[in-house]
Amino acid sequence: MRNSVKIGILALIAAGCCGLYLFHGLNGSFDYALPRRAIKVLAMVLTGLAISYATVVFQTITHNRILTPSIMGLDSLYLLIQTLAIFFLGSDHITIVNKQVNFVLSVVAMIIFALLLYQFLFKKGQQPIYFLLLVGIIVGTFFQSISTFLQVLIDPNEFQIVQDRMFASFNNVNGDLVWLSLILISIVIAFGWRTIAYLDVLSLGRETAINLGVSYDRIVKQMLVIASILIAISTALVGPITFFGLIVANLSYQFFRTYKHNVLISGAVGMSVIALVGGQWIVERVFTFSTTLSVIINFVGGIYFIYLLLKESRST
Repeated sequence: MRNSVKIGILALIAAGCCGLYLFHGLNGSFDYALPRRAIKVLAMVLTGLAISYATVVFQTITHNRILTPSIMGLDSLYLLIQTLAIFFLGSDHITIVNKQVNFVLSVVAMIIFALLLYQFLFKKGQQPIYFLLLVGIIVGTFFQSISTFLQVLIDPNEFQIVQDRMFASFNNVNGDLVWLSLILISIVIAFGWRTIAYLDVLSLGRETAINLGVSYDRIVKQMLVIASILIAISTALVGPITFFGLIVANLSYQFFRTYKHNVLISGAVGMSVIALVGGQWIVERVFTFSTTLSVIINFVGGIYFIYLLLKESRST
C-alpha cells in the first residue's frame, strides 16, 4: 500500500474520531456543547501536531528512536514554575488564577531555558549531541528534585492545584489560549517545514550530511529550537504528556517504513489525533471520567518504552 493511501486512511479515521467526539450525544444542545467540544478537539489536534512534529525532528537529530524532547527537562521546568508560583505567591496570585499570564510565563521561561542551554553548550564550538542530552537529563532531574522538595512543604490545599498541573488535561482548556497556540504553532511549523527536506539528509549522519553540502550545525540548532518551542507551547497549554511522542513517532516509523520526514510527520500527526480525540472520547463515554487520558497514555507509553528498550538490546 502506498504511503499516500495510508496517510489518507489515517486522515479519514482522524476526521471520524473528531466527528464522533463533536456530535455524539449532543441531544440538540448545539449552541452550548458544540463550541466547547470544538475547542477541546482543536486543543487535542494542536497538541498532537506539536508533540509529533517535535518528537520526530528530535529523534532524527539524535539518531535515537527512544528519546523525546522531554528529556531536555522542559516538562520538569514547567512543573517547577507552577510549584514555585504557588509556593511563594499562593494559589490566588494572578500567575495562577489568570491562565493567560500563566501560559505566557511558562512558555517564555521554557523557551529561554532551552535557548540558554543551547547557547551555552554550542558556544565553544562543536559539542556532541549526547552531551547536550546528558546536561538536559541532569538539569531536568535537578528541577524535579526542587519541585518535589517544595511540594512536601506546601500547604495541602494548594498542593492539590500543583497536582492538577502534573498531568495533561483537556477538560478545562482555555479557548483564548487555544487560539493563541494555533497562531504560534502555525508560525513555528511553517518556518520549520521549509527545511523539512534537510531532515532526510540529517538522518544519514553528521559526516554524510556535511559531505552532501548541508550546514549541519546550523540546521541542528534550528531544529532543536523549533522542537523546544513546540513542546513548550503544548506543555503550557494542556500539561506534560511524557510518553505520547514516543508512541506516535515509533508507530509512524513502523507503519510507513520510509526515510521521508514529510510522510513520517504527517503519519505521526494523524495517529496523534486519533489517539487523543478517540482516547478522550473513551475516557468520557466509557470510563465516565474515572481516569484521565494522560494517565492511560503514560501507562501504555511506559510499557511501549520498555518494549523498545528490549527490542534495541536484542538487535545490538
